[in-house]
Amino acid sequence: MTKFIFDLDGTVTKEETLPLIAEHFSVQEEIEKLTKQTVMGNIPFVESFIRRVFILGKLPVDEIDELLVGVALHTDVVAFIKKNSAHCVIATGNLSCWVAKLVAEIGCEVYCSEGMIENNRVIKLTDILKKENIVERYRAEGCRVVFIGDGNNDVEAMRAADVAIASGLTHTPTASVISVADYLVQDEMELCSRLKQLLRPAAL
Repeated sequence: MTKFIFDLDGTVTKEETLPLIAEHFSVQEEIEKLTKQTVMGNIPFVESFIRRVFILGKLPVDEIDELLVGVALHTDVVAFIKKNSAHCVIATGNLSCWVAKLVAEIGCEVYCSEGMIENNRVIKLTDILKKENIVERYRAEGCRVVFIGDGNNDVEAMRAADVAIASGLTHTPTASVISVADYLVQDEMELCSRLKQLLRPAAL
């Protein structure tokens, strides 16, 4: 069986969610700087994520969850996921409490980072998702794994996958992603066509 594992931000969504949260609550300057440096690989993801959660964790969880329901999505990618939900997984470093309603709309299995919530605020991180662990889990189950991502924190998962696709749908993938990718796609039509080709052998 083929499993498609999608990064969320910038791959399924048309924008990065953490800067969107930051803009809504007027704390965007520091978050935008951290996000940009992280995507480019200049700051390790774990360090950056801890710093961003420290800032955004002071904000109400339920408001963030509701805000992200309205985030713009790549509709063709979401349509592919919904049609082939048994084959599709989302793996995101984002916190489950922040993206619960968003990923429910997409309709496939999802793996997230986790945080401890107290008084509707995230008071600390309890687990930071390592996307490569999800890849290795499905490979151990005998699946052929295709990983689709664009940021530096996707590299190890892409390296561990059977097929790695660098997604340029929202912004240019990092050099590290391109260096390990088997394919580079620039638009939804191209990506969905490639995904259908990779799914087809499993269906024969």
